[in-house]
Amino acid sequence: MALIMNLLPLLFLGALVHSNQSVVPLISFKIGENVTYDCIDIFMQSGLDHPLLKNHTIQMKPSVSRTKLKSQIGINKVQKQKIPCPDETIPVLRNTKEFVTNAQVLADKHFHPLTADSPGTHISGVRSHNGPYRGVEASFEVVSVDIAKDQASYSQIYIGSGSNNEVNFISAGWMVNPSLFGDGRTWTYGFWKGKDGKGCYNMACSGFVQVSQKVPIFKPIGFRAGETVWLHYSIHQDKNTGNWWLTEALGLGEPGVDLGYWPKELFNLLDNGANMVGAGGVVQASRSGSSPEMGNGQFPNVNHPENSALLTNIEVLDSSYEQHKMNYVPTEVVLDSPKCYGLTIGKRFIFRRNRYGFYLNYGGPGGNSCGV
Repeated sequence: MALIMNLLPLLFLGALVHSNQSVVPLISFKIGENVTYDCIDIFMQSGLDHPLLKNHTIQMKPSVSRTKLKSQIGINKVQKQKIPCPDETIPVLRNTKEFVTNAQVLADKHFHPLTADSPGTHISGVRSHNGPYRGVEASFEVVSVDIAKDQASYSQIYIGSGSNNEVNFISAGWMVNPSLFGDGRTWTYGFWKGKDGKGCYNMACSGFVQVSQKVPIFKPIGFRAGETVWLHYSIHQDKNTGNWWLTEALGLGEPGVDLGYWPKELFNLLDNGANMVGAGGVVQASRSGSSPEMGNGQFPNVNHPENSALLTNIEVLDSSYEQHKMNYVPTEVVLDSPKCYGLTIGKRFIFRRNRYGFYLNYGGPGGNSCGV
C-alpha cells in the first residue's frame, strides 16, 4: 500500500554529517513545513546504537514478505510516491531535540492493552489472548481529527506478551498527537516496549532498524478533498531470525514494502511469538479530563459501516505461520467507555465494489464524561 503522503515538489538540500570520525555526504528532501528527510547510510542509522544491538547484523529483507492486498481498498496513485534515497541509504526524518524529548516522555505513558491501569485512556477494539501468534495485519481507514494539544487519537494493530509485571509490546498504525509530533496532522507510527522496560516511537531513539530506502516508518499523511485514504500494515515475526518486521502493502496484487524491523534482541517475552494480538482505536484525554474524538468522531452504524471509522481485513498468523481472519480465533471485545465510543464487528461487506474482510467499525465523539 502506499506511502500515504502528498509529496510537495522535492527540494534537494546539500547536507554533511559526521559519523565515526568521517564525513558522510547525504541528500535531503524537504517535503513540507518542518518535514525534512535525510538519506543516511543504512549502516550508520541510530537504530543500531541500542546497547542490546552491539553485535547485531542488519537483516536486509524478511525471509517471507507477508503483506499482499487481496482486494482493492481505494488506494490512489498519488499515494504511491516515495522518497528517492540512493542505494544503501535510508530516509530518516530530521527530528528536533524537543521531539526526541517528548517522544521519550510520552513513550513511558503509551497505552498498551496488557496494562490494566491507564488513566485517561480509552480503547475500542478486539483482541485475542490465545497465542502464541506470529503476526497481525489490517487495513486502516485513515482520518484527520481536530484535537487539543494535550490529547491523542490513534488506530493500531499490535502484538504483545506479559509476564508478572513485565511487558513486551509492538504496535503500528496512524496517530494524531500534537504533543509528540508538534502539529495536528495525522502521522504513521510504530512503537515498541522491550526487555529493559523502555519504549520508543519510530526512530526517536535506537531500536527500530529501517531498511526501505524509499518509504520511512514515520510520515505525515496527506488528504485531498473527498478522498478516502487507506493504510495497510503487517507486523510479523521472521521465521528464520525471530526479528519482528513491519511491512506496508502498496496496492492490489503488488508486493509489500518491508519498512524495517524490531530486532529480537530487544525483547525477552517474544522469542516464540506473542501471547496476544489485537486491533482498534485508542484515545488519550487531556489533563482536564476531556476525551477527544476517536476515529472520525462518529458512532458506528451497523447498517452503514462506511459512515464511521473502519479497520478491515484484520488477519493473524498463528503459531505455525498459517494466516487466518481474526474471527477464526477466539476474540474478545474491548470497549471501556460505551457512552463516548462505540464498536461493531462484521465478517465481511462490499461497498463501492470493494470487498472487506473481517472488520471493525469504531469511534465516537468523546467528551467530558467518558470516565477515567
